[in-house]
Amino acid sequence: MKDQRGLYYYPFPQNKRVRMYVRPGQPEPEFRLWNQDDDGLWKSHGWVPYTAILEARQLYRGGAFDPDKAYDIQAAKALIAEEG
Repeated sequence: MKDQRGLYYYPFPQNKRVRMYVRPGQPEPEFRLWNQDDDGLWKSHGWVPYTAILEARQLYRGGAFDPDKAYDIQAAKALIAEEG
């Protein structure tokens, strides 16, 4: 999907108020989270390369947040490829 901010998917399909935006990066896509209920999130959560997400995911082991689900590399690559 696409809007004025760019390409996005729903990282938590049951919550349409949260979107994960993606854009091409080098060498992997970059991600940026947006939440309709948190105006400051877009400003404070800049574009994050997928390699940084892989490095940081160990910090979230065992917690309620699963970065592997929220930051979906396959969804990102598919959206970017569709956009061409």
